[in-house]
Amino acid sequence: MKIGETLRRLRKRKGLSQQTVAEGANVSRTHLSLIESGECNPTIETLDSIGKVLNIPFPILSFLSLDINSIPEHKREDFLEMEPTIMAMIEDFFLKES
Repeated sequence: MKIGETLRRLRKRKGLSQQTVAEGANVSRTHLSLIESGECNPTIETLDSIGKVLNIPFPILSFLSLDINSIPEHKREDFLEMEPTIMAMIEDFFLKES
């Protein structure tokens, strides 16, 4: 899982600074930076708080953070087939400005 990379990508896509997200999630900017760089493993509570600031629920953050190695080998082909459709749905619902 690459949760830090996902958080950074989503934060930047939404045009938010680390400071803004950190304040909204009640964590320090340094802590958020460590999470985004993969140097710190956040708690589920922290991820939930960050997700609320980004308006993306924790389960969706988790899905967006999956990499092929997170998927059991016997399911990888199915995952690769479904992933583009699911990602498009997520983009339409959570990432497009209304």
